[in-house]
Amino acid sequence: MKRVVVTGVGPVTPIGVGADAFLAAQHRAVNGIRAITHFDASDLSVRIAGEVDVDVDAHLGRKEARRLDRFVQLALIGAELALGDAGLEPGDVAGEHAGTSIGSGIGGLWTWESTSQVRWQRGAMRMSPFFIPQLIANMASGHVAMRYGMTGPSNTVVTACATGSGAIIDAYRTIQRGEAELVLTGGAEACVTPMGIGGFAVMKALSTRNDEPDRASRPFTASRDGFVAGEGAGILLLEERERALARGARIYAEVIGGATSADAHHITAPAPGGAGAVRCIRWALRDAGLAPADIGYVNAHGTSTPANDLNETLAFKAVWGDRAAVPPVSSTKSMTGHTLGAAGAIEGIATVQALASGMLPPTRNYDDPDPELDLDFIPNEARAQQVDVALSVNFAFGGQNAAVVFRRA
Repeated sequence: MKRVVVTGVGPVTPIGVGADAFLAAQHRAVNGIRAITHFDASDLSVRIAGEVDVDVDAHLGRKEARRLDRFVQLALIGAELALGDAGLEPGDVAGEHAGTSIGSGIGGLWTWESTSQVRWQRGAMRMSPFFIPQLIANMASGHVAMRYGMTGPSNTVVTACATGSGAIIDAYRTIQRGEAELVLTGGAEACVTPMGIGGFAVMKALSTRNDEPDRASRPFTASRDGFVAGEGAGILLLEERERALARGARIYAEVIGGATSADAHHITAPAPGGAGAVRCIRWALRDAGLAPADIGYVNAHGTSTPANDLNETLAFKAVWGDRAAVPPVSSTKSMTGHTLGAAGAIEGIATVQALASGMLPPTRNYDDPDPELDLDFIPNEARAQQVDVALSVNFAFGGQNAAVVFRRA
């Protein structure tokens, strides 16, 4: 089996765009949550979200940007940043040796909403001919491949909040099997829309701390009251290790294992005790040939919802066997909000940056610990601690789970 390394990252997040900005924001525990500006949210019970501040036209050009849903725009920007971070030119990834595996939990929600208004106000035949191509979830992977002439394997993962991690696992397997030498992978999401926020709000899934956006995302605390929705993209360049070494690439980390599992329990609620998460983590460790004690840091799913944070904590205790044995854990969603299909990829980037920098990202707003959740959640400040192996986990509606194991280069 080929060995697989991460040589470039392209985070497009509410706390920073690009590798350096994103890393610096984590170290400062920057808040990315604010009052929604993408649309008038005054009629909603939730009026806060994590929005990305990026000049799309500067990266893509105005004409191209207008033909793309925002989730694809963010994916293309992330891919551009990842290639640049890896020290590669567009021509270096053209051809059959390079592929894509980029997912989205929902896809083109902006397109769906705006086109629905056209259909009902002006008639179906007045809809844009770009409606379907803008809408479908595979278009992030497709447009990245088209932009760079990447004619190798091309896949799309759609597993809700586990999408980004699932895509990384898919890309890892593709290179392991020798089907490609490098793959641009990750996830993109742009659901800060009236129906996106409204839909989660009527489910009572979101925090309603509209007057305290900087304190709304508070994973693992006693006062957590729901997640904060965010938008963004996380694109990683995975590369066959010998190829990366031959070109003198800077290597963030090696991907050494991954797994997925199903709760087979409920459409939104996690299985009691995090049973599906336990299986997923154990299988990822088995794939990596490691024991739980080998893990030095966990980037948690950590949504700030009552059910997830409790069951995730119980899952960690089950895997490690004892509360004191669980390594340091943090949730970067405390800063970015929950970027849904992009979350696993953005958090995968945070994890490999932690390994490379020797700084573990904090859990922001951790100021009222829940006594039931009694782990080391790296409260409020980044921690200087070099670890050799880290785990990134994500759990999704539909009971789909994903876990990725990274090792320091």
